[in-house]
Amino acid sequence: MSAKSSARFASPFLLLVGLLLIGANLRAPITGVGPVLELMRHALDLGTAAAGALTTLPLLAFAVASPFCVLLAREYGLERSLFAALVLIAAGVALRSLGPVWALFVGTGIIGVGIAIANVLLPSLLKRDFPERIATLTSAYALTAGVVAAVASGVAVPIATLPGSGWNWALGAVVVVPLVALAVWMPQLSNHSAPVAGTATPPHGGRVWHSMLAWQVTGFFGLNSLVYYVTVTWLPSILTDAGYSAAMAGSFHGVSQLATAVPGLFLGPVVNRLKDQKVISVGVVSVTAIALLGLLLLPGWALVWAALFGFGTGSTFILGLAFISLRAIDVRQSAALSGMAQSVGYLVAAAAPPLVGLLHDLSGGWSAPLMICVAVCCAMMAFGYRAGRAVQIS
Repeated sequence: MSAKSSARFASPFLLLVGLLLIGANLRAPITGVGPVLELMRHALDLGTAAAGALTTLPLLAFAVASPFCVLLAREYGLERSLFAALVLIAAGVALRSLGPVWALFVGTGIIGVGIAIANVLLPSLLKRDFPERIATLTSAYALTAGVVAAVASGVAVPIATLPGSGWNWALGAVVVVPLVALAVWMPQLSNHSAPVAGTATPPHGGRVWHSMLAWQVTGFFGLNSLVYYVTVTWLPSILTDAGYSAAMAGSFHGVSQLATAVPGLFLGPVVNRLKDQKVISVGVVSVTAIALLGLLLLPGWALVWAALFGFGTGSTFILGLAFISLRAIDVRQSAALSGMAQSVGYLVAAAAPPLVGLLHDLSGGWSAPLMICVAVCCAMMAFGYRAGRAVQIS
């Protein structure tokens, strides 16, 4: 094979590997917090609302930063912007693991900004470079995100309980993920550095903000984020209140994260074969609702419900990301829709974890929070049915 042929092979290969490794950073830095949340609360004397805010803070960062990510890409290009996202994630993980409360919260906010950039720009990258493989590659990087998040959740408590270790060591171990991604993504800075084509869209204006279809995609994406991050934050506490040990609760939390990866094995090809995604959207949200009811009514089967919850929310996450690309007519509109869906969606989700923690304290249990999440799933089905139509933003 000639050097020129090798280069042509290596560049797409490295691009795909880099894309998957960026996807690996979308959840693990946040989901790894849940299993050691109680350890952090005791060590730092955090109240329920403050503990919930650790999940809310990156969601707020997503909401604030998402509309501006498309402008960042237009100025510096997709590849350089994604590189900056990885740098921010690595720096945030390192900072929050130092120990002080201020470093924990500031570092978490920085992580949120980095993940927001990656979340918004990855669908645009797929639309530009892999327009015929959007659903498949969305499933692939969602699969990677779920597997790495599962590992981060599963090893958090064992690392935190090692002699001389603690919660900060468990959170700091995640830094290896963005560092590896940075090393693999670096060649893209010289190979594909052109900015996104098109005229810049105002952060809160433009065609997508006046489209009913765009709001349906946004509602579907945002409500899934609300249910997902509420449960990711409080699932270990729900399980320990039900009688499980902290280690077992952490393991079940890891199972739920691993299950988010399962739809990535097959959902992309299935979506590609469907005329539209209306029925499958309602179906996967139904799985999430059943899992939440199961946690409430039959906590003894928590392993089953954790797995079903991960499968349902993982499927919905993949569909939500795929809708961003499938419902847009071009790369520019895909980036704008991504910014809108993630800004509004995460803003909707941001207040939920601390409010759910407060509701738990006021009601003395998890019944009311779980029933509210089931009701949110019903609204999500309606948004998914409309967003799943085979149409594009006009």
